[in-house]
Amino acid sequence: MKRCDVAVIGAGPYGLSVTAHLRAHGVETAVFGEPMSFWSRQMPRGMFLRSPWPASSLSDPDGKFTLDAYREQGKKSFSAPVPLEHFVDYGRWFQCKAAADVEGRKVTGIEKNGSFRITLEDGEKVSASRVVVAAGIGSFPHRPKQFDEIPSELASHSCEHRDLAPFGGRKVIVIGGGQSALESTALLHEAGAEVEVLVRERRVIWLRQRLHTLRPMERLLYAPADVGPAGLSQLVARPNWYRLLPRPLQDKWAVRAIRPAGAAWLMSRVNGVPITTERSVASATRMGDQVKLRLDDGSERVADHVLLATGYRVDISRYDFLDRQLLHSIDQVGGYPRLNSGFECSLPGLHFVGAPAAWSFGPLMRFVVGTEFTAPAVARGIVGHRE
Repeated sequence: MKRCDVAVIGAGPYGLSVTAHLRAHGVETAVFGEPMSFWSRQMPRGMFLRSPWPASSLSDPDGKFTLDAYREQGKKSFSAPVPLEHFVDYGRWFQCKAAADVEGRKVTGIEKNGSFRITLEDGEKVSASRVVVAAGIGSFPHRPKQFDEIPSELASHSCEHRDLAPFGGRKVIVIGGGQSALESTALLHEAGAEVEVLVRERRVIWLRQRLHTLRPMERLLYAPADVGPAGLSQLVARPNWYRLLPRPLQDKWAVRAIRPAGAAWLMSRVNGVPITTERSVASATRMGDQVKLRLDDGSERVADHVLLATGYRVDISRYDFLDRQLLHSIDQVGGYPRLNSGFECSLPGLHFVGAPAAWSFGPLMRFVVGTEFTAPAVARGIVGHRE
């Protein structure tokens, strides 16, 4: 059986960043998963990152493998907003620089009996003293219960589509008012679909990337990560400060920092698309090859397809590789693990990064820019424990 000090499960921005920092400390680290798979397989072609340029780099100890370095070394000509295909290519470039030996096989099981025993898709076993779960949000798409009886060919989550072009000429209703909903709407509209957006809030919020235009005093109110409104943005960018707040305040401000919104550069691309606000779906019924929606005001809609841009809800029990007995050993709050300063949960040696860390460290963990805080903190925690 192969052995390693630390096994990192996932080769996206968080898994690759954590690996880069651990290896800089001389920690023997094995990484499992297809590099940037969620971004390359579950995000639509033609997408752009909502995050500003300064918040779109992965983290390495020396800051050598930034988005700027990738663009300069490859003589690429692109800027913000960052196109998806360039971000995926950048992540793979980072992987080649910082973790060239990523093991692409999928992890199908993790158990603990003294050390951790990891089972790979071909049945091979790997033993590790510690495990860092960096498996992303691909297991957490939220599908409203109103659509439980509607088959996926008629109602699907936005993460299920790599290409929205096949919807051209069809009537599609998009549910949601966030970036995913509005950008999917733009792509559908540009593909020739007849689109309507249903938003439960009273208005659509448009976010402007402010940092290059703000006056000096205003820059004090917004951190480079640009997550959250004025003032709160600076607090969210400092997770160690954020987690000192009383829990009710953390919960309230977390919602405020990540409320559904779209980048302002999408506005012109959805011009002319009907957006109905203050409406939610009361029920959904299949009608042959179509779906009939009844809204909360009694009105109805009929569509060829419903695209559920309804976000993600973290629940680590939905990671199918985690042993059930192991899960019962983890102290959780609403599906989130409670984590210490090294991102270690109540089961010694098991760490969680990315969105599952948001309850403990705040909404920054839901964004790529959170790697800048997470990766060195995990490395410090693991190295400190070894020492």
